[in-house]
Amino acid sequence: MDLAGRRKTVGYSQEGLAHALGVDRTTVSRWESGKTLPQPPLRPKLAQALRIDLAELDALVARPQTSLVPAESRRSNHDGSGSIDDMIRREFLRVIAVTGALAALPLDDAAALEEGLHRGNSAGFLRMNDHLWQVYQLARSKGSVYPIVRDQLTALSNALRNRSDAEFQAMCSAAGDLFQLAGELSFDSNRYTDAAASYTLAASASKDAGSYDLWACALVRHAYVDVYERRYQEAADILSAAERVAGRGDSSLSTRHWVASVQAEAYAGLGDLTACERALDKAENVQDLAGPGHNGGWLRFDGSRLAEERGARYVQLGRLDLAESSLQGALKQGALAQGQSFRRRGAVLTDLAAIGAKRHDPEQVLTYGHEALQLARDSDSGYVARRLQGLRAEFGPMLRDQRVADLAAEISALSTT
Repeated sequence: MDLAGRRKTVGYSQEGLAHALGVDRTTVSRWESGKTLPQPPLRPKLAQALRIDLAELDALVARPQTSLVPAESRRSNHDGSGSIDDMIRREFLRVIAVTGALAALPLDDAAALEEGLHRGNSAGFLRMNDHLWQVYQLARSKGSVYPIVRDQLTALSNALRNRSDAEFQAMCSAAGDLFQLAGELSFDSNRYTDAAASYTLAASASKDAGSYDLWACALVRHAYVDVYERRYQEAADILSAAERVAGRGDSSLSTRHWVASVQAEAYAGLGDLTACERALDKAENVQDLAGPGHNGGWLRFDGSRLAEERGARYVQLGRLDLAESSLQGALKQGALAQGQSFRRRGAVLTDLAAIGAKRHDPEQVLTYGHEALQLARDSDSGYVARRLQGLRAEFGPMLRDQRVADLAAEISALSTT
């Protein structure tokens, strides 16, 4: 049975299912034709409406809808031959795979793969990685960073083929760093499977490098994939491992505090207010560190986002009074107005709009929702678009208000471009 068949089995028309989920009928039609997939925030509600669990839903939406898609389109979707983005993605993943293999191979085997290539300097790679993290953070369109990260991966692959014993750990550290950046690019493009693969390689390389903080950060990023797909227990399990790894790291760094802040999000998803607040309190201890506690690259947690994160966690837990005061405070912070904070400001605005949706207050939804939408357009941010997609799922009966329906349509157009 396919998705359309299951919908009919439970008695929904396309329009009826769309209304139950707070989406357009055309969105349901695109799911059933295989043109798009349901976004992670919508999957739990969709599974509930179809009276199946998430695993069964994943099987339905992963099934090729061959009878509904023209043969020419099926061939194009399968091999990506008509998409520049898919070609860049395949090359990007190929280079990641090669670099990961070379980082894992024993020295003699790696050196035997190819001769005559220029040796790389590990310190130079680490400096370049730091620069690329800055470029990534400042880029308005994250996809524009793909080519230079790919080139850095290629150079690192060449260097790994001819590494020395003395450079092994440093080169693995450079790989663990760069794999995390590669994962961030995939995650921001909604390619969760690609992101998880990159984070897995990052964790492996970081372990070989003996860098506990780098390793823990790779695990945190891997857990984020589960958090954004609402697999909160799986995220909590990974974060428990990250907490243990971070505990063996550098106590002057903020790694363990970042782990705690993400644990708070997983606990909020599980509905555990006590554990969530305990984790948030632990994260706030980052303010006791003597130095900056971060390197601005693979570790950027400095506690400046804690007000907005606490507010977001209270939204998850349905504590709207606590959430709104935290989020309003975060919105007033000057740091949120800077260009590199589009993602953060967009998340705060979306959470404030979500509070309005839970209160059935269309004015609050429209005020904050439209501002978040404009930020998503200005920044070309897949992250803000995902947050808005989750907001749209909260609209429900408010879609009877034409203004809210228009906002939902604009969000739908944004999330599919």
